[in-house]
This record gives sequence, structure tokens and C-alpha cells, in this order.
Amino acid sequence: MEIDTKIVLGDCYKRLKELEDNSIDLIFTSPPYADQRKNTYGGIHPDKYVEWFLPISKELLRVLKPTGTFVLNIKERVVDGERHTYVIELILEMRKQGWLWTEEFIWHKKNCYPGKWPNRFRDSWERLIQFNKSKHFNMFQESVMVPTGEWAKTRLKRLSDTDKIRDESKVGSGFGKNISNWVNRDYAYPTNVLHTATECANKNHSAAFPEALPSWFIKLFTQEEDWVLDPFLGSGTTCKAAQKLMRNSIGIELQRSYYEMALKDVEPRIMALCEETEEDEKYRI
Repeated sequence: MEIDTKIVLGDCYKRLKELEDNSIDLIFTSPPYADQRKNTYGGIHPDKYVEWFLPISKELLRVLKPTGTFVLNIKERVVDGERHTYVIELILEMRKQGWLWTEEFIWHKKNCYPGKWPNRFRDSWERLIQFNKSKHFNMFQESVMVPTGEWAKTRLKRLSDTDKIRDESKVGSGFGKNISNWVNRDYAYPTNVLHTATECANKNHSAAFPEALPSWFIKLFTQEEDWVLDPFLGSGTTCKAAQKLMRNSIGIELQRSYYEMALKDVEPRIMALCEETEEDEKYRI
């Protein structure tokens, strides 16, 4: 099986216009957070973040297939002692664009080192917000199932009569469960909290996420030979993960140093390069 990996240098707002409508199966990306990474990306003030991102999300909506998914890794920053609302505002504005806010995952950073501020502790999690164009999207849940766990050895050993029926919640929430459904099952479906360590090996990029993060979503929302897009590629992690899982991929990166880093980290035999032009300068942040 031969797959294609394209690493593109330039501003994603312009480069996305070169992609065909309804051509991408999964968009997985982590754009610069508001007013951060100033030394590399210039930074966007939190008050201007939604205005900056909406033209990009409009292009992403165009290129995503109706059966596709967009996963946005983002986190609110603190401004004047309180969390800014730009992520919430962005979700609301993207819904007006036509996006469906389908789900939200949490990335728990297992190896987050200790820290504190006068009015808060150090963040150990980030958002992974799932958007779709349609309620009927591709999702391959069996591909990310996890071992049932040690709890099953004791909990399922002696089942009560209640365990063998759908036991409705006693608090009137409408939720219920049938414990007997898990007898003789070796695997269970995961939760929407992902426990993954941050990337420690990459010292040349200030915000590299671990390869396990895009890999999990690539397995969940795509199949082999599908197309994966990361419009803020950074050092190339998403394309590298897609390549290992036999998915075609496109990565767009604004900074030449990160672009060149990505080129070194992805198999050159299946790469199509796209050089930056002078026209790209006006699209910079």
C-alpha cells in the first residue's frame, strides 16, 4: 500500500484554499494559543483570537468531508487573574458557521510537573474539541477499545438480580446500566479522558504534543488510506502518526524552522513538498 504525505510551507489560510472541497477525513490540530508563542508565531491577543481563527475554520469546514471530523486542541489562557472566554466564544461562532459541536475530550498530562500561582495551580489538562459537519460521521470505536481491567475479576464474579437488568439511576438522571453485559468481555470502550504524557524528547519545539495523541484520534475517526490534515503542523507529529498508521496526510506550517524539522522526521520517499512564496508574507500572523 502506498500513501502520500505532503508537508507544506506557508500560511494555512492561503494554503487551505488550494485543497479541494470535501477532501479531508480528519482534521487534527493545535493552533497557537492566544498571545502565546510570541517568539515564533507572533501571538494573537485573546480579544482578537476568534476574529483571527474564523476565516481559517471556514476553510476547514469547506475541505472536510461530510463524514469527517475536526478535533481542535486548545486551552484558555489566564488574563488579569481570570480565564479568558475566547475558547467558549470560538465554539459559539463556529456553530454559526455551520459546525456541530459534537463532543469534548480532555487530555490529562500524566507527567505535568508541579507548580502554583497565587490564585491557581498548574494546568494538567487541555481541551480536545470535536466538531463535525453532519451528525452522521465516521467513527470506528472498536479501534480504540481498552482492556476491561482488574475490576471485572471481582465485580462480575457474583452478579445480583439487579445486575442482570437495566438498572435505572436512583437519582432520576435517566441513566442506567446492565452489569451483566460485560461478562466474558476482554475489552471495553474508553472514556473521553485521555491520560497521555507530554512530549519531552523534542527540545526544538515549544509546544509539541505526544504522537499518541493524534494517533488515538486517527484510529478513532479514519481508516487506512483516508486523508488527515494538520493546518498548524509544528514539528510534524500529526503527519508522522498518520504515516505510521497508513493514512495519507497534509501538514501546513508557517515557520520555516519547524517545516524543515518536519521534513527530517517524515519518510522522504512519500513526501510532496510545497515551497513558500513571497505572497505568503501578507498572511502571516
